[in-house]
Amino acid sequence: MSLVEINFDGIVGPSHNYAGLSLGNIASASHKGDASFPRAAALQGIAKMRGNMERGLPQGFLLPLPRPNYGLLRDLGADGSLDGPLLAAAWSASSMWTANAATVSPAPDTGDGLCHLTPANLVTMLHRGQEWRDTKRQLDLAFADPRHFRVHDAVPASFGDEGAANHMRFCEGHGSPGVEAFVWGRQGGKFPARQHEQASRAVARLHRLDPDACVFIEQNPEAIAAGAFHNDVVAVANERVLFTHARAFADQQGAYAAIRAAFPALEVVEVPEDAVSLEEAIRTYLFNAQLLTLPSGEMALVVPSECQDSPSVWSWCEKMLASNGPIRKVIPVDVRQSMANGGGPACLRLRVVANPATVDARFLLDEAKATRIEAVVAEMWPERIEPSEIGSEALAERVIDAREALLGVLALDDLL
Repeated sequence: MSLVEINFDGIVGPSHNYAGLSLGNIASASHKGDASFPRAAALQGIAKMRGNMERGLPQGFLLPLPRPNYGLLRDLGADGSLDGPLLAAAWSASSMWTANAATVSPAPDTGDGLCHLTPANLVTMLHRGQEWRDTKRQLDLAFADPRHFRVHDAVPASFGDEGAANHMRFCEGHGSPGVEAFVWGRQGGKFPARQHEQASRAVARLHRLDPDACVFIEQNPEAIAAGAFHNDVVAVANERVLFTHARAFADQQGAYAAIRAAFPALEVVEVPEDAVSLEEAIRTYLFNAQLLTLPSGEMALVVPSECQDSPSVWSWCEKMLASNGPIRKVIPVDVRQSMANGGGPACLRLRVVANPATVDARFLLDEAKATRIEAVVAEMWPERIEPSEIGSEALAERVIDAREALLGVLALDDLL
């Protein structure tokens, strides 16, 4: 069976707004209260997916979750007078960032030869912690074949788990056995460390991973304090390559040594602090990029277009390409609406190594389906949402109708 990497991007939901709910996410906080543009955000995301398809890469998607979440409002005892962050949480479109949907261990890595997926509990933030059960409904549909997949419940809420945003996999090729690296944060800093070590270890056990093929690494507290609320804001991996900032890990050289002990073929592309500061790396999301293996065998880095606007970042990218290292292309994409809320190209995708024939085809993108999705978005998604509209019945009706229309054209009424 031929296994390939499929990127499942989150379609940006019609309630996309800037409520600044994510403590430690500097971009989200800095745009709190701005008007948002859900239609543009969704179309930007679809354009990114189209770009990967045009490069010959398999592409999937996950759907927006039901919003407003009236169940959450009931649980909060909402009586119609609720406002502020609690109300905004029930409207959040943050499930668009599917890097937080789950942690995925491909079949070659697991003891039972199945691809295991564990939804992230996301308990650190209310607006994210409400997501995992609805996310699991989609995963259960998309990966329903028990001969190839096992979808778990989230790990207990005592341990915060943020999914693939704190997980990396190293391998000779996507279909070969790999080494999985779990990056966790130490509690007690300026901003919450969202990934707990015990959550990472629980996921490794649930996925029946070989302990000798697992590495557990502490994220640099300085990176978390600077706004790297997930590891994928400062490091990304693909096959043999780790692309990382020099201040990503608490013990940078120790992290490299631990990975090399399990995976000797490791190639590190490190960006030094004197070339790109930690703060500039986080502002531009240089590392919150898709590091992809193209059909040609070359590696490409899909970065936010903000990287082009930064002299230090773009200069470093040009020098990297000139050095003839493992990353041969840098491809800027416009995901500015997502970036303004704190998520770049890597946040918008969940990587699943599988045979596409074993996945529910309704979740796989092709040209015709992309066109249908774009048509619904263009017609139904709000063009603009003002902060004062959050909570209004008129906007709620529009958001619900938009999502239901999308489910209809994709034959995914199971998710109503």
